[in-house]
Amino acid sequence: MTAEDFVKGFYLERKSLIDIYFSKENKTDVSDLIASMNLDAEGNYKLKQILKAVLRDALYTVLLGLDGEAQIGGRQETYGITDENGNILTGGEIVAFAWEYFHNRRFENNIEQKY
Repeated sequence: MTAEDFVKGFYLERKSLIDIYFSKENKTDVSDLIASMNLDAEGNYKLKQILKAVLRDALYTVLLGLDGEAQIGGRQETYGITDENGNILTGGEIVAFAWEYFHNRRFENNIEQKY
């Protein structure tokens, strides 16, 4: 696994959570609460944008915190993350890829280039 794969996994998890929260088929506490709000299309869109932004900020901060570039719980230190093969993932690359995926639309831009 590379640092990019690690970050992309977090990004895809965010996308998956949003899909689950707004799915009619998947029943979770969050999806039930959203359904109970009986929002119109505009309200649904706005809520989805809010949740996407909240999850973006939270996961981005976690990734930066793991790489020693942000605080986690008031403490800022670098953590050593390795994959199953012992490859080191931390050390600055996570920060760069986190920015690319969470703020610069790297995933969407790569998909658009394929079409």
